[in-house]
Amino acid sequence: MKEITAYLNFDGNCREAMTFYKKCFGAELYLKPFSEAPFDSPPDAKEKIMHATLTKGHTLLMASDTMPGMNFQQGNNFALNISCESLQEIEGLFAALGEQGEVAMPLQETFWAARFGVLKDQFGISWIFNFEKPNQG
Repeated sequence: MKEITAYLNFDGNCREAMTFYKKCFGAELYLKPFSEAPFDSPPDAKEKIMHATLTKGHTLLMASDTMPGMNFQQGNNFALNISCESLQEIEGLFAALGEQGEVAMPLQETFWAARFGVLKDQFGISWIFNFEKPNQG
């Protein structure tokens, strides 16, 4: 396992929040709005943030806005992201943490990942699983 990282969700104000955190921490900020996604997103989501990273040294904080129509509940708007090093590892961790839990998105290939999935474990903690595609450089 490479790392476990906090992942925050916002209700349309991700850009504002992450810009504030950038200023507070003196960190570098990367924002990718839904308008840059390789799929059609609803018109009212175009300027919302699909993915944000805030970095300083080895510290990483990730975030995004929820899509229109998705349930947003302040206080439960975070997850732990696990960056995995192999298909075997991600499949094993997903199965282990998902025992008696609830799968929100089964492990699958996405445009950014060889495997990506989301679940809530039996204790109510949300987990995001990510195994990057190999560099095609």
